[in-house]
Amino acid sequence: MLPGMAQKPGIAIVGAGNLGTALAVALREAGYRIESVIARMQGNSLVRARRLAKLTGARAVLTSEAVKAGILWLCVPDGEIAHAAVSLAKGFQGTGKIALHSSGALGSEILQPLRRRGAAVASVHPLMTFVRGSRPSLVGVSFAIEGDRVAVRAARRVVRDLGGKSYPVSRKAKTAYHGWGTYASPLLTALLATTEEIATLAGVSKKAARERMLPILLETVKNYGKLGAAAGFSGPIVRGDVETVRRHLEVLRTAAVPRQVYVALARAAVEYLPAKNKNKLRLLLDSVDGRGLEP
Repeated sequence: MLPGMAQKPGIAIVGAGNLGTALAVALREAGYRIESVIARMQGNSLVRARRLAKLTGARAVLTSEAVKAGILWLCVPDGEIAHAAVSLAKGFQGTGKIALHSSGALGSEILQPLRRRGAAVASVHPLMTFVRGSRPSLVGVSFAIEGDRVAVRAARRVVRDLGGKSYPVSRKAKTAYHGWGTYASPLLTALLATTEEIATLAGVSKKAARERMLPILLETVKNYGKLGAAAGFSGPIVRGDVETVRRHLEVLRTAAVPRQVYVALARAAVEYLPAKNKNKLRLLLDSVDGRGLEP
């Protein structure tokens, strides 16, 4: 038993995907006892649950079994949370227990079936990316929390023990909050994939492009973190170099999607970042349609 484990509530993790695995391991390392890893059915779900249970010293069980842990933490995809809550509520004795989910877009009210069984509920979303083959540290990660007062208080304690930082989010703001997070990681990855496509126009393979881009990408993120967006912005738009932007758009005529992405991001740069010749840049970008530059 890890130090402090006896004083901390046991936790049941529902779902052994990327998030559930990273969270369960981090909780275990923070001194929490993972009592069970809950799978929705036999098959791959249960296989993954057994793997995670072995890793964290827990039991792998199905949703039909009674939950004994003080905290029930749902780590399933958004579209499965409502169904999981209904399934878990059957025979669930929730008095004095906490039920959490980690959706960034959905509020705590989706756990109403568990609340009706006596549990205090909250949504606890870590602003972090979880992908297969990677298990990120949760130290320093921001967690947005909303829900019942008792559950929020318990969630804040857990986040503190994980080394994370808790912030309140209103139920009405959750969709916008999740959109913000989508820009910060998934759509950023989509942008990087687009840069690989553009690299091929210059005769550079995608693999080579990824390797060569890393230094400039890392320095860009470093500058953004240290200086902010405006001071960390460079390139032809900040210089007001309209002709270079025009040439970029010309060479991208044969790459429809990368061209659309370029125009959208250039418009955002003109609006939100320092740039010379803003009016000329706006006129140039506004002259672009799906086929190319208008005469």
